Amino acid sequence: MNSIDRKKHWENIYQTKQLNEVSWYQPTPETSLDFIKQFNLPVTAKIIDIGGGDSFLVDHLLDMGYQDITVLDISQVAIDRAKQRLGVKSKKVKWIVADAADFKPAEQYDFWHDRAAFHFLTSEQDISNYITTAKQYIHPSGILVIGTFSEQGPKKCSGIEIKQYSETTMTSRLKNFFEKIKCITVDHKTPSGAIQNFVFCSFRKLQAA
Repeated sequence: MNSIDRKKHWENIYQTKQLNEVSWYQPTPETSLDFIKQFNLPVTAKIIDIGGGDSFLVDHLLDMGYQDITVLDISQVAIDRAKQRLGVKSKKVKWIVADAADFKPAEQYDFWHDRAAFHFLTSEQDISNYITTAKQYIHPSGILVIGTFSEQGPKKCSGIEIKQYSETTMTSRLKNFFEKIKCITVDHKTPSGAIQNFVFCSFRKLQAA
């Protein structure tokens, strides 16, 4: 699926489904928050949530006192919904409408978080672009956290194909630029009651010799 079709698809999803009707609905993103707490990020850390849409991670980050938060999503509708929910607090957040596959950041980040955006990139070019961008725009001491459907998880989401990963395949895919810190698998229960198995991995950048 190319970038134009991907954007059209997601705008339609957010226009036709309520917040608690989408499979990724998660009022408290415990796994993501646990990773953030693990690394003791200072409140001044530059954090970006890739594919954040109208998820609740940004709400929790604001409540925890984080001051430099960016949320990126391909869907303008999703971003607008998040802004509306946050009200005046939305002015504390940087919002970017862009496709993760061809996003060109304007700054480096200390913590790059991606829950279930990366696995929608199925072409070699899109995957390569994403990883190269992450390498260039994560601070040398920064952290990358990616969560995708595992090999025991779904093969599709919202009607489109995804790319499953295991700890081994994700680590291998990123090994040229990043070294693994740890990986975990978690079950996410959707609003419909279905169980989706995820693999979450954290990485730090390889330091130049």
